[in-house]
Amino acid sequence: MKIFVTGGAGFIGSNFIHCALSLGKSYRVVNYDKLTYAGNLANLEGIADRSDYQFVHGDICDAKKVRASMHGCDAVVHFAAESHVDRSIYEPAPVIKTNVTGTFTLLEVAHELHMGKFVHVSTDEVYGDMAPGESAREDCPLCPNNPYSASKAAADLLVRSFVQTYGFPGVITRSSNNYGPYQFPEKFLPLLISNIMENQPLPIYGDGQQERDWIYVEDHCRAIMEVLERGQVGEVYNIGAGNVRKNVVMVRAILELLGKLDSPLTYVQDRPGHDRRYSLDCAKIRRELGWRPRIPLEDGLRRTVAWYQQSSAWLKSVRDGDYRNYYEKYYLKRDQSLARIATARGTLAT
Repeated sequence: MKIFVTGGAGFIGSNFIHCALSLGKSYRVVNYDKLTYAGNLANLEGIADRSDYQFVHGDICDAKKVRASMHGCDAVVHFAAESHVDRSIYEPAPVIKTNVTGTFTLLEVAHELHMGKFVHVSTDEVYGDMAPGESAREDCPLCPNNPYSASKAAADLLVRSFVQTYGFPGVITRSSNNYGPYQFPEKFLPLLISNIMENQPLPIYGDGQQERDWIYVEDHCRAIMEVLERGQVGEVYNIGAGNVRKNVVMVRAILELLGKLDSPLTYVQDRPGHDRRYSLDCAKIRRELGWRPRIPLEDGLRRTVAWYQQSSAWLKSVRDGDYRNYYEKYYLKRDQSLARIATARGTLAT
């Protein structure tokens, strides 16, 4: 099977490619990536010269290039997305363009080329804020609360519409928070790890009581492979590990692993519309496809911390000017940035 992978130079996409090519099956991969700030070909150094791997530098909104690159492939696994909530709040236009228009472009081309399977990788954030003790099932209504999750929900509905209207072979996965190697350091855990290692402030949104379900990226990638191979067209599969933890609990776990329990936390102004709890009911994928997570949270965190400790050159290379500007704007000068948003909305910052 020849797989067209979008966003394969990013965090989850690169881990998926490593996973697919390590299975000893006859998979071939075309990695189609725009190489924006979070895309990094260093994530794929070990396989760059393999005959079963090809990289194409391209934008998923470019239908002509997508068509030429997708031609001859058997399936699509669509990771490419602007995926950071804060960026979507401050600058929503690029998020809508990539996540909605880009997904539509891929669907049109894949439909034209009679693709065998189209796996759209989505997020638990489309379900919105869960009540204490509740977990979202695949049939729960979509209730996104920020531009990023709204753009992913829109993309999910586009996939569904192609399935219902054209008999398109689309499948949707919705995963919980991923963590592991190669994650760009604007995200919660790698930001904490890198800041702790450099004795920098540890910014925590609001009161730090937000709850997230954490899954090691390798487990997520195995689940996507199961969906690609055996998932039913038109279905949605939740992918989570059942590791729901408060953010402050995760911070303490990382501090303990790095031997820095005395490091002070810096509580910063919460993001607008910040969901308190995400949690997934994953009975369906376990029942229908037999998938289960293999990596316990404690083991996954140890692996992740060790990887970042051993990958200082990688970390330094990705923390370029764009990242520094982002960090300064959204953390060091967070109050001013949020005040500008409030002013633009015609409200007073609180």
